[in-house]
Amino acid sequence: MKFATAYSVSLDDKVSIYDVRDLNFDESTGFDSDKDSFLCPNDACRAAFDSTNALSTFNAKNVNYQRTPHFKNKPGTRHIDGCRYAGSHKSATGESDDEREENFPSEFVLTRRLYEPKTPVVGNDASALQEPTKAPANRTTTSSGSNDTTPDKTSVFAHPVECYVSNIDDKDKLKAMPLKIGEHTATYWAFFKKIEYLQDNQGLIYWGKIKAIKDYTSSFRIDFEKKVWLDKRPYSVNVYLSKKLIENYRKRTAFLEQIKAAASSERPLYCFFYGVTPQLMQVPSKKNPEQTFGVFSARIENLDHLIIREAPGLES
Repeated sequence: MKFATAYSVSLDDKVSIYDVRDLNFDESTGFDSDKDSFLCPNDACRAAFDSTNALSTFNAKNVNYQRTPHFKNKPGTRHIDGCRYAGSHKSATGESDDEREENFPSEFVLTRRLYEPKTPVVGNDASALQEPTKAPANRTTTSSGSNDTTPDKTSVFAHPVECYVSNIDDKDKLKAMPLKIGEHTATYWAFFKKIEYLQDNQGLIYWGKIKAIKDYTSSFRIDFEKKVWLDKRPYSVNVYLSKKLIENYRKRTAFLEQIKAAASSERPLYCFFYGVTPQLMQVPSKKNPEQTFGVFSARIENLDHLIIREAPGLES
């Protein structure tokens, strides 16, 4: 059985698997999911057992992943009678439900959720962790509090993207599920816009197949395969990632590992981003600087809102 949410002993709060992935790569924190302990999100169930009654994680630390990340029961994980998380204990191998994200957040929050670790976690020795017999403290975050269901908000861009990608074969669901970003509310289907149609609306999540990634050593440019047509003429589309943006990024090491691998990869990759809309601009020609040519381009402002990933079936 998949868990979208679990109780983190080190954070003394309920977190999504996407929060855990985000923290694992965050160089501004000392978080390491391998040194934490994750327990049932049901408060009554969690209080009935000690902290050795833990869950495991799936795809919590892989920079790139193809199957939906989640928490899951270990073979020895116990639950009280009636706990909705009792479910199956079978391994992830061969589980068909690993491939689809079923927990759709209704809002993508643009302000990143922050955490304050409760106590240093020095290893997997459960005796070193405080017993989580109480409900999580109230916080001014997107915490689910005493509710054991999946939070309906997320500040991790990977979560709505995974919902869209893994459910791309169910367009009716994507057209029915609501999503709010800022003051704009639409369905998942309407919020995700192919890059070639970026002129249709502003402020959406744009995505497209990557043609090439230009590695300028300290900065990068992502070129998209599809072009934008304007006045019966095709224009290339790209986004630029500046040196300053990358150097100041809290997940710099993981990001550089990912984008450098992507730049040399021959596998089909896609880029999703939010927060900027490429605009038509005139840039000088390399062969003849006195001449210019048109291109739709954008300078990315927040790397938390950009993802490069595989997305099987996205354009089938």
